[in-house]
Amino acid sequence: MKAITALYEAQKIVFSPFIFQAVYSMLELGIMDVLNDSKEGLDFDEISVQTNVSKYGVTVLVEMAETAQIVEEVTPGKFTLSKIGYFILRDEMTQVNLKFTQDVCYQGLFFLKDSITEVAPKGLKVFGEWKTIYEGLSELPVEVKKSWFDFDHYYSDNSFSDALAIIFKNNPKLIYDIGGNTGKWAIASTKFDSNVQVKIFDLPGQLKVAKSNIEKIEEIKNRVSYHEIDLLNPSSVIPEGADVYWMSQFLDCFSESEIESILLKIKANAKKDSTIFIMETFLDDQKFPAAKLSLAATSLYFTAMANGNSRMYSSSTLKYIIEKAGLVCVNEHNLHLDSFHTILEVKLF
Repeated sequence: MKAITALYEAQKIVFSPFIFQAVYSMLELGIMDVLNDSKEGLDFDEISVQTNVSKYGVTVLVEMAETAQIVEEVTPGKFTLSKIGYFILRDEMTQVNLKFTQDVCYQGLFFLKDSITEVAPKGLKVFGEWKTIYEGLSELPVEVKKSWFDFDHYYSDNSFSDALAIIFKNNPKLIYDIGGNTGKWAIASTKFDSNVQVKIFDLPGQLKVAKSNIEKIEEIKNRVSYHEIDLLNPSSVIPEGADVYWMSQFLDCFSESEIESILLKIKANAKKDSTIFIMETFLDDQKFPAAKLSLAATSLYFTAMANGNSRMYSSSTLKYIIEKAGLVCVNEHNLHLDSFHTILEVKLF
């Protein structure tokens, strides 16, 4: 890289909050929509008229976006969206990530350095005085909560169809859904197999949300039960009985030592022929740079906002923790056609 290019890239980094907020404002004000609709380009006056935003406001936003290659000047004084801008406007992953960054993370990331030094989510105080975001999830502002769940579901829902075929290959009768969140997996699996029973293990707030979603579905509600548990409490116990232990995007919410303790809780009472399925988005198992970048950024969300000590892991790290807990990874299922996920199949022997 030439020095002049490196200097430009350095400025993009140091002014990146300005670029981000310019893009967010342009989306909210409809400027990106009208630029996308005009292939010949619009000048500042035309954008102002079509969006009812002052010419001054249009000018400062578009000029910032043009320097970051989000819009392009097609003829002197006339602008349209670049390919980068198009993806910001229309790509689902980019939209989900943008709203998650703005609503959930942006203010709290100011306290990232404190979170690193104190090993605690110091940015979470912008929303409330909780030890982790999971304790206060049900109490977050409506828009923040929506962006959090949209982000969480985007990176899990598109993997469920493939995951169901893997989990049900041996016809489990009882699944323990550990970290059941809003109940989406319990709903998907009970609809997939009319005989399976699912027990959801989670904190009280999450169980309340899951139960409210599941109780609306008459044909499955009697096959789902709920177990309130704080897995970080040393005295908490995961009881025996399950054919399958299912953890989807759950273990990344814990530190390495906490993951080991959870696996040991499962191991303590699991049947010898039980199977543990762990579905995660691994840093070292992504096909595209954009996916890896998203995961690395998500680690900083965990640092500043979620709990201060977890992250998105590599598959090699999680396999090491599995071995350390005295368990064996017997298979690895890569769901790469329409997903970012990998499922680790784990046994007790």
